[in-house]
Amino acid sequence: MASKKILALSSSRSGNEDYLESAAPIIKNFLGAQPLQIAFIPFALVGKNYENYANDVAAALEDLPHKITLVNHHNAKNIIGQSDAIMIGGGNTFKLLHDIYETGILEIIIDKINEGAPYIGWSAGSNITGPTIGTTNDMPVIQPKSFKALGFFPFQINPHYYNKKAEGFNGETRNQRLFEFIQTNPSLKIIGLPEGTALLLKDSVLTFIGGHTGILFSAEENSRKTITKQIEQGEDLSFLL
Repeated sequence: MASKKILALSSSRSGNEDYLESAAPIIKNFLGAQPLQIAFIPFALVGKNYENYANDVAAALEDLPHKITLVNHHNAKNIIGQSDAIMIGGGNTFKLLHDIYETGILEIIIDKINEGAPYIGWSAGSNITGPTIGTTNDMPVIQPKSFKALGFFPFQINPHYYNKKAEGFNGETRNQRLFEFIQTNPSLKIIGLPEGTALLLKDSVLTFIGGHTGILFSAEENSRKTITKQIEQGEDLSFLL
């Protein structure tokens, strides 16, 4: 089995940047200079036009030598089968996984990446790289066949990670929600990915990249107590694989 190549970005934007502005150079470095056929899966989008979504992505990455081909419900298996790389954009994670199951491409994507094809995802597209979508921030607008996701990583991801609590707000913070997940799933870990950060897996080395610190959530050994560890720019996280 070939070594997996995965770029899991927290988001398509960081701060007030343009769409995929900070992601574009990372994607360029990740994919290299050789032109590739990229299958773009837009299924996380709810109630909007897939073609416009793909056009926005292509425009943001126009300086790259690769061809981006839109995947829809009718051509999904063929386009993915003919592609060199797979790219999955953000939106609603429940909708994304629902449509992946509905089109029968879950195992096709897994096999493709296990054979060495590069995978790029952001937001919902990063969420599904873990074992399940149980740590998404999204509302369950539709019920997928299963919460089981691609499972490229043995840990969960929480994109758009942000933990500040507004004054007067009485709901749970992000940390409290993620603590709940750890307490009910103590065998799993979670990486909180703030906007502007990403996970890069290449040559069997997993690296945290970006301009902010991340957070690793895990259960204390022989306990369900949640512990957290700050993750620094450039940190090697291969021990999690």
